Amino acid sequence: MSVSLALHDKIAIVTGASRGIGEAITRAFVQAGAKVVIASRKIEGVRGVADAINAKSPGAVHAIAAHTGKEDDCKRIVAEAVSTFGKVDILVNNAATNPHFGPSLDIEMAAWDKTFEVNLKGYFWMMREVALHLRKREAPGSIINIASVAGLRASPLQGVYGATKAAVISLTKTLSYELGANKIRVNAIAPGFVDTRLAAAIMQSDELVGRINAQTGLHRYAQPDEMAGAALYLASDASSYVTGHTLVVDGGLTQTLV
Repeated sequence: MSVSLALHDKIAIVTGASRGIGEAITRAFVQAGAKVVIASRKIEGVRGVADAINAKSPGAVHAIAAHTGKEDDCKRIVAEAVSTFGKVDILVNNAATNPHFGPSLDIEMAAWDKTFEVNLKGYFWMMREVALHLRKREAPGSIINIASVAGLRASPLQGVYGATKAAVISLTKTLSYELGANKIRVNAIAPGFVDTRLAAAIMQSDELVGRINAQTGLHRYAQPDEMAGAALYLASDASSYVTGHTLVVDGGLTQTLV
């Protein structure tokens, strides 16, 4: 069997794709031959990404404005992807939020609820809709959840965010088993510290950035593009026997106790 990272004839959905990791994954998927439906709360962001990519690869990307913290919007994303491209083969759950940065006991319940709605409920709703679609087609598929090393270790100042990511990792493992008989693979990626808007609160502190870099094996933080290769691997047939796995892409951050 030949090993291939190609995604020719594959249709993917990437949420939270107006910038950062989601945009980087979208570009990598298109380069590998896929067509991609991208979603974000505001159409301006994803439309800009779609227009830029379609200028070089006409018709490769379709943009949707949707809030993955709302169940009906998750259903609409999948339905519009099927209507536009005829099917869905790959899902990347990337949309996330982190409205509270500080001690966990100080969080307001509105921020708690928002974090769980987007980071956990939204992931589940998207997985459910794509899995039901794949089952109906009796087709194999790949679901990739963007988790975080915050779900693997203590996460001071990001405790509730870390709790949602730990839950995502747990759900990834369970659904990989429940959907395995349908040839639907479910995996997660746990990035370390990446220079994205979600990390803005940390990026504003030279002290925090310096502390994280000192604890990271490569002594630096990542750029969004450095997460795209992991997603491409998990989306492609190169990972055909990989499911229930959390691929840590953290520059060695979780390997130290410093």
